[in-house]
Amino acid sequence: MKTTPPSIRKPEPDIMSTTTTLADLLAEADSAGHDHAATEKNSGLLHIHNHETGAVVWFPTWQKFRETSDWREAVDDYAGDLRAGSQLVEKVAARSLARGLESLLKRAAAASDANIFVQENLTRHLTRTWAIADAVAEVTGTALPTGRTVPTIFADYPYDVYAQDGGVFATTLWNDVIDARRNQALADEAARKALKPVSRKALKNAARKAARR
Repeated sequence: MKTTPPSIRKPEPDIMSTTTTLADLLAEADSAGHDHAATEKNSGLLHIHNHETGAVVWFPTWQKFRETSDWREAVDDYAGDLRAGSQLVEKVAARSLARGLESLLKRAAAASDANIFVQENLTRHLTRTWAIADAVAEVTGTALPTGRTVPTIFADYPYDVYAQDGGVFATTLWNDVIDARRNQALADEAARKALKPVSRKALKNAARKAARR
């Protein structure tokens, strides 16, 4: 499930007026053939092999996402929501990120097939996360994140969302989504054991020990 992303690349200077869609980029990568390394180099996308399904899952680097019309639409939507709130922008964004991740992992734990779920939801979650951070920058009048410093909204977020063009974020999240069902089962078992009724025999033994003290 691991991939080695290329080094960080700078975004194109004009990222505000593009009409290129993310769906088009992903479709082009899917149809490019089996030379995935060459496709990564030429497209600005990264990929993970889903060995359980045989699929190749493509996703954009955080820089490449900014070159799509999807990025502009997502940032505008999140920026509008952030401006409409009465609380601190960073606090609202951080809370949204935490809730989004919690929801993703809960849905993954309940999914009938984690391998299908991850390839259908990974890119959506990556791009949502990057778009929220960029929306915060626009609303607060600061520069877009460059990957050199971590925005404050990620202070408690469990992933490094910009390292290796976003490849670290993708591969770590991929593994966590795959493990979500097992982790939930372990948590449920621990909770069940903690709530397990104490037998009468155990209660009597505890009473005898207390009486002898």
